[in-house]
Amino acid sequence: MNKSEGKIIIFAAPSGSGKSIMIKHLLENKLNLDFSVSATSREARGQEKDGIDYHFLSPEAFKKKISDGEFLESEEVYKDQFYGTLKSEVDNILSKGKNLVLDVDVVGACNIKKIYAEKALSIFIKAPSIDELRKRLELRGTESPEKIEKRINKASSELTYAPLFDVIIHNDKLEVAQNEALQTVTKFLEL
Repeated sequence: MNKSEGKIIIFAAPSGSGKSIMIKHLLENKLNLDFSVSATSREARGQEKDGIDYHFLSPEAFKKKISDGEFLESEEVYKDQFYGTLKSEVDNILSKGKNLVLDVDVVGACNIKKIYAEKALSIFIKAPSIDELRKRLELRGTESPEKIEKRINKASSELTYAPLFDVIIHNDKLEVAQNEALQTVTKFLEL
């Protein structure tokens, strides 16, 4: 990366921790931030739109892009349910001198941090408890009880990655957590 390129802020957390709300809050502030739209092979939920919320791909198309080396990172989170960060998306945003926000799986976050080192800040968002995660996922109303159980089971392993992140933000009270995220990211971008 050269000096004219932006920095990367990487968010990861178990589903229901509030990372999407944190990212939205950051994007609403004047930090020269752009959001990198991840790719996934899962089906769209609720009002999600292709190219805005995710680049929705079939599992076969996703696997082809993996074999073609088009991803900075990718992960098969559940059977035939892939998530990944397209290199072209990241390169395009950074080359414009904008700072980049990523919302990725914990493994992907650790991999991207290794690649970009001091040009990247990794932030783990932690909910108060597994019970609170379950409640938040149920309140969303976008997933079946079976899918919620899968996410809760995955959350336990995801929480073990928290110590590998530069910053852990506890999302007990949303406004407090959003302010902490804003202060942390602002400080990092000023370095």
